[in-house]
Amino acid sequence: MPIAIRMPALSPTMKEGRLAKWLVKVGDSVSSGDIMAEIETDKATMEFEAVDEGTIASLDVAEGTDGVEVGTVIAILVGDDEETDSAAAAPKASPPAPAASPAASEPKAAPGPAPAPIPASAGKGARLIASPLARRLAAEKGVDLGAIAGSGPNGRIVRADVDTARSAPRAETRAAAAPAEAPKPQAAAPAAPAQKLTDAIPDFGIPFADARLSSMRKVIARRLTESKSQVPHIYLTVDVRLDALLKLRGELNEALAARQVKLSVNDLLIKALGLALIAVPRCNVAFGGDVLRSYSRADISVAVSIPAGLITPIITDAATKPVSQISAEMGTLAARAREGKLMPSEYQGGTASLSNMGMMGIRQFEAVINPPQGMIMAIGAGEKRPWVMADGTLGVASAMSATGSFDHRAIDGADGAQLMAAFRDLIEKPLGLLV
Repeated sequence: MPIAIRMPALSPTMKEGRLAKWLVKVGDSVSSGDIMAEIETDKATMEFEAVDEGTIASLDVAEGTDGVEVGTVIAILVGDDEETDSAAAAPKASPPAPAASPAASEPKAAPGPAPAPIPASAGKGARLIASPLARRLAAEKGVDLGAIAGSGPNGRIVRADVDTARSAPRAETRAAAAPAEAPKPQAAAPAAPAQKLTDAIPDFGIPFADARLSSMRKVIARRLTESKSQVPHIYLTVDVRLDALLKLRGELNEALAARQVKLSVNDLLIKALGLALIAVPRCNVAFGGDVLRSYSRADISVAVSIPAGLITPIITDAATKPVSQISAEMGTLAARAREGKLMPSEYQGGTASLSNMGMMGIRQFEAVINPPQGMIMAIGAGEKRPWVMADGTLGVASAMSATGSFDHRAIDGADGAQLMAAFRDLIEKPLGLLV
């Protein structure tokens, strides 16, 4: 019996995906665990493994197809006693279409003489259901399929039925098969209308090119729209002196050079945010409508820019990990993110986020919260600025601006201010990051 291979849910939140690439073709044999396709989710491209054994009868969704809903049939697998064209009896994977009336779904016969009657052996008005392998074996043995009672699903005639059937004269078999095998008129497939990407943008006569949105970009657009429209943001900014942090980083990198470890400023900022969230637990929360969830661990989602958009791999338990471990994990996660190879567990979750655009020369910005998280820290560029020193004199210091975006439903302004102060203190007195 044909097996329908359906679009899998590769993450708990996945509703649809893009079938990026088929790694098998019709006629290939697959076993459990074989890689069949690459599927692009909202955040990564993942490999899809076969669960059953058999032969690929049809690939019903073309590679490169966007918006394939979870549960849609994407391929048909057949067993050992069936051939690939037995997929005709299985459900197809074409996108949902308006239901047609029974009359419209059957091809209309061309005007002309009445068709030849169906042989009596097939039963009046009956449809002969047999696997292609069974048909071929019946032809070789001279067996009349119309005289066989099928033991397969819905009375389907399979190989075992033909093997146990008695042979009949070949001439009778050919005569009986001829009417059934006569070519049937095919319904003309309606021409697909030219697909227009959008009607939302007026055409002002300016030369342009439209590009279809990737699955990731669609999800980014949807989630950010929901966040800005449903989450009341409050923004708090502090200026942070970096001289002590930069000095410590230089000393640590010199000491760790033999181990081929090189810390970035971002690694130290991840650690600082993790510690600040533990120090101010009222900001390490998520708003749940009628509940407020408080986390006892600080998992930091770190924004990484990739060609398809933005993804946030997670440093789990950032407050307790050594900075060298955070650096190693971040390097591995960022590389795999750019290759689209992250597992859902590596980018789904997190209790707060950090987005650093300082390396792009951005002085200060306000980031959008990633629900259900309660806050995100936006980091601007470190630069030389006029600074009032501890003795009251005016000098020059390396400084940056950090802006926290807080979900005001869950976090009060005073609590957010405490978090920003704790974060600033850890940066300006960085030995606390090594504890």
